[in-house]
Amino acid sequence: MPTLLESINSPADVKQLNPAQLTELAQEIRDFLIRTLSRTGGHLGPNLGVVELTLALHAVFATPGDKILFDVSHQAYIHKILTGRRTRFETIRQPGGLNGFMLRTESEHDSYGAGHAGTALSAALGMAVARDLAGGNENIIAVAGDAAFTNGVTFEALNNIASQTRRMIVVLNDNEWSIDRNVGAIARYFHRIVTNEHYQHLHDKATHLVERFGGKTAVKVMRRAEEAAKSMLWPSILFEEFGLDYFGPIDGHNIPLLIETFNFLKTIDHPVLLHVLTQKGRGFQPALDGQKKFHGLGPYDPETGKTPDGSTTYAEVFAKTLADLATRDERIVAVTAAMPNGTGLDHFRPIHPRRYFDVGIAEEHAVVFAAGMATRGFRPVCAIYSTFLQRAFDPVVHDVCLQKLPVLFCMDRAGLSGDDGPTHHGLFDIAYLRGIPDLVLMSPRDEDELADMLKTAFELPGPSAIRYPRGAVAGVPRKAEPQALPLGKAEILADGSDVAILGLGPMISLARDLAATLAREGYSAALVNPRFIKPIDREMIERYARRVAAFVTFEDHVKMGGFGTAVVEALDDLGLSVPVVRIGWPDQFIEHGKVEDLRARYGVSVEAAHAQLAPLLAGRRRASLVAS
Repeated sequence: MPTLLESINSPADVKQLNPAQLTELAQEIRDFLIRTLSRTGGHLGPNLGVVELTLALHAVFATPGDKILFDVSHQAYIHKILTGRRTRFETIRQPGGLNGFMLRTESEHDSYGAGHAGTALSAALGMAVARDLAGGNENIIAVAGDAAFTNGVTFEALNNIASQTRRMIVVLNDNEWSIDRNVGAIARYFHRIVTNEHYQHLHDKATHLVERFGGKTAVKVMRRAEEAAKSMLWPSILFEEFGLDYFGPIDGHNIPLLIETFNFLKTIDHPVLLHVLTQKGRGFQPALDGQKKFHGLGPYDPETGKTPDGSTTYAEVFAKTLADLATRDERIVAVTAAMPNGTGLDHFRPIHPRRYFDVGIAEEHAVVFAAGMATRGFRPVCAIYSTFLQRAFDPVVHDVCLQKLPVLFCMDRAGLSGDDGPTHHGLFDIAYLRGIPDLVLMSPRDEDELADMLKTAFELPGPSAIRYPRGAVAGVPRKAEPQALPLGKAEILADGSDVAILGLGPMISLARDLAATLAREGYSAALVNPRFIKPIDREMIERYARRVAAFVTFEDHVKMGGFGTAVVEALDDLGLSVPVVRIGWPDQFIEHGKVEDLRARYGVSVEAAHAQLAPLLAGRRRASLVAS
């Protein structure tokens, strides 16, 4: 006999179930998620927390006509399961499979693609205004976690919703977590609401009314009771000052209450916000015990939640080295935008708690905040993923570099981010940073050089940035103490006369493999670790340009505007004409998948470099034979 879940092939099937069946389906979905993601990895904790909420949304609203947007959208797995993608769900985050985030090209039910926080309210408002202009009547629902309300874009949208649309529903999914526990005044404000004993009494009464009587009457009674309570407890409520009627907080795991509330809210002719309380990781004890770990992870044991022992990562080396340097230099402070775990700064925090700052999901603020500290003699380090630093480009230019302030940007996840896909690939940072005056940009080939670059950055008088990849380090021996590098000087690992191969950062491994291949063919290859993207080592480039047939550059970045382009520009400035074979990512967004598979597919490989280089070297060999 098929399970309830096996009978769900579209949202219409959800609407046929009664509350008891929906509760049974919620448990089946949790079991399905725990079992499937144990093999594929993924965002388990956030999705376990929104099972009932997503079921209620699809029980009341009708996608794709109605539009449901999920902020970040890493919590949209249940939405995918309910909208015809259940049979493909085991392919999530796998090559050629379902994306781990909402993707408009994947399904008509995915009304808006996302992967970064803070976009849902603005996009939903745009859809609501478009509906109003077109004379439509569809419902627009934005589901945003409480962490999204630490993001400035969310408040920019809140500032405009009431004045620009007649009808829109915002669902505040409050679980007190983003990846780490939420911080700041907004988090404290939400906590104050949900822990107030008067509110708790009123919500218990309201839930009882809905469960006993159902319908809009009970919800209206709840609304009137809350209005009276709010007038006693606070002069005003934050969201109502923005012009949105506030409802809640209510239990985000009570399906009948959620359904009745949504049925009522969709009849209101002005913008509203529903505050729901959910439990991240609900139904799986390891996820409840390890909130940070189970936010997003690789394969795990579905019974115990245990994961394979991991290798040391670049993030860990960065944070531990930073902590050591900060012990010796009291000017060093660390800033993160809600990513202490991902950036490794949870290793720094217990050692230097007064010099650790988590500003929430607010990258622009993080950069300007760091700039302010730098004006007072401190040496701030902004640890922000490459893909998220894109959100703070203007402050990097305007607030840091224009003022020549010594802020260091440490960009984890530079290069391909594999299973997370195009929203998280760090493939553009060289292009968007290389053109900024006075910024020093570095890329280490291994963990030892990463430590050296941190030391180097703190000796510079102005801004700097270091890009390094996600995942395990190269495994090289570490020096006892980091050493500052000579500014703008590449490291020559092997000299050569036929070709100069430059492998940026960890891509030195591909450069080394190409050099070995060429050596077997009788060619002399110089192997160069550039270290500095800016300033680039022009002396090295000029020296090799006068004797080699070609340069080859390897980079984990788009070719357009990347490191290879910097080599071409340097040659042009020097008035030298030497071919440059640039190996990097093409001018397109790269899908999710295994890194090695994607490299092979897009020609980011030794084989592709060799194929492009071979005619140039063959021509040089023929010319040499003719000359002799």
